[in-house]
Order: sequence, then structure tokens, then C-alpha cells
Amino acid sequence: MAQNNTFDLDGKIALVTGASRGIGAAAAGILAAHGAHVILSSRKEGACEEVAEAIRANGGKASALACHIGEMDDITAAFEAIEQEHGRLDILVNNAATNPYFGPIVDTDLGAFQKTVDVNIRGYFFMCALGAKLMAKNGGGSIINVASVNGAIPAAMQGIYSITKAAVLSMTKAFAKECAPQGVRVNAILPGATDTKFAAALVQNPAILKMALQHIPMNRVAQPEEIVGAILYLASPAASYTTGAEINVDGGYLTV
Repeated sequence: MAQNNTFDLDGKIALVTGASRGIGAAAAGILAAHGAHVILSSRKEGACEEVAEAIRANGGKASALACHIGEMDDITAAFEAIEQEHGRLDILVNNAATNPYFGPIVDTDLGAFQKTVDVNIRGYFFMCALGAKLMAKNGGGSIINVASVNGAIPAAMQGIYSITKAAVLSMTKAFAKECAPQGVRVNAILPGATDTKFAAALVQNPAILKMALQHIPMNRVAQPEEIVGAILYLASPAASYTTGAEINVDGGYLTV
């Protein structure tokens, strides 16, 4: 018989990066709605606090924490603060990312290359590493890396971004394999086109959007709330035997 508490996160401590808007804010909302105390993180603590206030107004538990995952000192300080304040971490959603360059891959300049790598690869890597260490101290936890369909099929004019998201998929499997004995599960989701500020160049340009929709069987872009059900699943006891997985949330894009 199915357990009624399959998606119960009561008493869990969750950290969501890039949580001031879009998929991150929606992820924080759904985790809090299922009982977790959610720490919302981004470069701008004030923006996260606004989302946290809305969660608390709805009866959830939430707080804000400034952390720029492109800065190693910020990452270290964030985990030190979480351990001091809460003594544990049960769920980590690596969602913060950057995509500063849109154009021919051969014209990618060093600045855009370095920024994208620093946030999307180095940032994710050390968030996973420090998160897994803290989780292991308390018997385990769940790390969910928000990758992209671009990690599976590189998008034109988004070369370096696509490369970093492919690295996130490999990284997810590497951490999953080594962290499983400590009870730490590591999985990834691959969102498709989603109506967020991050994807504004796609969804707000009619010509680009029309071209993109030709490759999406559901013939529309997603809302952030449609992406985060997969995050809830991977964070919850329902996914207790799931690690190293990649879940496509893309309207069928990767089936074409």
C-alpha cells in the first residue's frame, strides 16, 4: 500500500540557488509547501527575501541567504552559515546559472567563457562537494542539479552554455556514483524552453520562438511551476532508490 508521506519533507532543510525568480523560486515554493524549511539563495539577498516572505505568508518556512556561486568564498561562507544555523542540510537544488553570451561559438570571448565556466561548472561542482559533505554528516540527502536540454543537444549560438550544461550531466553521475555509500543521492533535471527572465531572448522573440516550437511536440514553452514537480520527486522519499538519473522536463523536445 502506498505511503501517505511519500512527498513529506517536514523537518528537512533545503537550499535552493538562483531562488529569487523563475524555476528557483518555484522550486523553493513547492519544497516549502511540502514541509521543508527552504533557504533561498542568490547574489541578491533582498530579492530572495521577497520570495521567502511570500512563502512564510502562505504558512511555509523560508529564509534568505546571499551567495554568488561564481565566487568560492561565497560558497564556503554559505555552507558554514547553514551548518551553524541549522546543523544539517538535506536537500540542495543547484539552479543558479549564467548564459552571458549568445552568438557564434567561434567568437566566444575569454570573459564570457570564464564567467560561464566559473558559475555553471566550478560553482555547481563545489556546491555539490560541500553539500554532499554536510549531508553525509547527518546520514545523507538529495542533490538536484538543474541542467538543460542544451546539455544533451547543444543549441545554436549557445555553445559555451551548452558545453557547461553537458558537464553538469557528467558531474551528476560522477557525484552520484561516489556519494551513494554516504546516503547522498545526486540527480539532474533537464528543463526545456521555460517562460523565465533567463530565457527571455527565446520566449519574447516571436521569430525565434516560432522556430523553437517546431521542435517541441507539445508546441509551447513551460511555466516554471511545470518544471519543479520533478525537483519535488527527486528531493522526496519517493525517489529513495533514484540516483544518477536525468529527468527530461521538456515537452518532448529530446524525443524529436
